[in-house]
Amino acid sequence: MTTTQEKSANNGVNVEHLIGARNALSDAPEGAQFTWRATNTWLHGTHSESKVEEFFGLGDNQTHRTTFEFSADHPEVFASEDNGATPVEFVLVGLASCLTAGVASVAQNRDIQLNSVTATIEGDMDILGILGADPEVRNGFNTIRVSYQIDADATDQEIEALVAQSQKRSAVFDIITNPTNVAVSVNS
Repeated sequence: MTTTQEKSANNGVNVEHLIGARNALSDAPEGAQFTWRATNTWLHGTHSESKVEEFFGLGDNQTHRTTFEFSADHPEVFASEDNGATPVEFVLVGLASCLTAGVASVAQNRDIQLNSVTATIEGDMDILGILGADPEVRNGFNTIRVSYQIDADATDQEIEALVAQSQKRSAVFDIITNPTNVAVSVNS
C-alpha cells in the first residue's frame, strides 16, 4: 500500500501552482515571453520617481493589483537632497528580494519550514568612476556580498542547498552576473 504524506511546511508559497505554471509554459513556450516595465519621471535635482503598473506576459498585457511607486535620489554627501534610495541601492534590494523569494519557494517545495530569513547585502563601489574623476575606474559595483541568517527546520547543509538553488534560479542574480543587452534611445 502506498501512502502520500502531506507537506507540513507552510512558507506561504503555492508550489503546486508554480509547478503547474512551469509545466503549462513548457507546453506553450510563447506564453513564457514576458516584458517587465517601469516608468521614471524626473522631479528635481537628482530626485526621480518610478512607477510599476503593468507588464506583458502569458500572451497579453497584465496589470498589477496596485501601482508601485519608488523614489530615487542621491545622498546629501553628493550635494543632493536624499529624497530616496540611490539607484544602486535598488539593485541591491532587487537582488536580495529575488534570492529571498527563491529561498522561500525552494524551502516550500522541499517541505522545509522557514522560521526566519534575513539577508544582508553590501556592494562595494569606487565612486571616482561615476564622478568622472578617474576614467580607469569602473562605474558599477566591484563586489557584492550577500549574507543570510536563516532559521529553519533543516540541517545546515539543507539550508545551504536552499540558498544555492535560489541563486541558480534567480533572474536578478543572472542579470547582475551576466552581460545584458541594454538599448537606450531618445524619442522626440
